Amino acid sequence: MFKILVTEDDKNIRKLIANYLKNENYSVTEASDGAEGLEKFNSEFFDMVITDIMMPKLSGTAMCAQIRKSNKDVPILLLTAKGSLDDKKEGFQSGADDYMVKPIDMDEMMLRVQALMRRSKNAMDKVIKINNVVINYENLTVTSGSDIIEMPKKEFQLMFKLISTPDRIFTRMQLMDEIWGYDSESDDRTVDVHIKRIREKLSGINDFEIVTIRGLGYKGVIKK
Repeated sequence: MFKILVTEDDKNIRKLIANYLKNENYSVTEASDGAEGLEKFNSEFFDMVITDIMMPKLSGTAMCAQIRKSNKDVPILLLTAKGSLDDKKEGFQSGADDYMVKPIDMDEMMLRVQALMRRSKNAMDKVIKINNVVINYENLTVTSGSDIIEMPKKEFQLMFKLISTPDRIFTRMQLMDEIWGYDSESDDRTVDVHIKRIREKLSGINDFEIVTIRGLGYKGVIKK
C-alpha cells in the first residue's frame, strides 16, 4: 500500500483529503503544519507528499525545499489559495512536481495523485532510494555513502523483490518461482541460503532489513 503524507493546517480540508485518499486504498499520515510534516517525513518512508503552502511554523515551499535536500524523487503536490504565475513559479522552484489552486476538486486531485505516482513508479522501477542508500537494478549494486556493494544476480534479484514491495510477505515457493523459475531443480531451501548471504553482505546497512516470517517466508522492511 502506498503511503502519502498530507500536510495542511486547515483540519477540515486535511481530513477531507485524507478520507478521499483512504477510500482509494492509500495509507495516509497527517500533519498540521510544515514543521510537523517535515519531522514526519524524516522519520518515516513515504511514496508521496501533498502539502499546503501557507502554514504556520514552516511554509509548504520551505518544507518542499528541505525534502528535496534528502530525497530528490518523492512526488510532491502543492496546494494553495494563491494562483498567480509567480506563486506557481516559487512552488516549482522549491521542488514541487505539481500544483493545485484551492478550492480543490477532489476528483481532479485523485487524477493528479495517480499520474504522479505512476510517473514516479516508472522512474523508480530500476532504482530504490532509502535515505542515503541506493539500490540499482541495472548494475546489481547497493550503494551506501561511499561504500558500493556488488551482488550476484540471484541474490540481488531476491533482495530487490523484497525491498521494492516492503511489508508484503512472500513464501519461499513464491520467491523460488519468481527468481529461479517454475522449472528450477533447486528446492526452496535455496532461498534461505541466499537470504543468509544477503544479510551478511548488507550487515552494515541499517535502513532496511529482510525479516523471517516463521512458517511462511520473508518480507522486506523499511526501518523508520
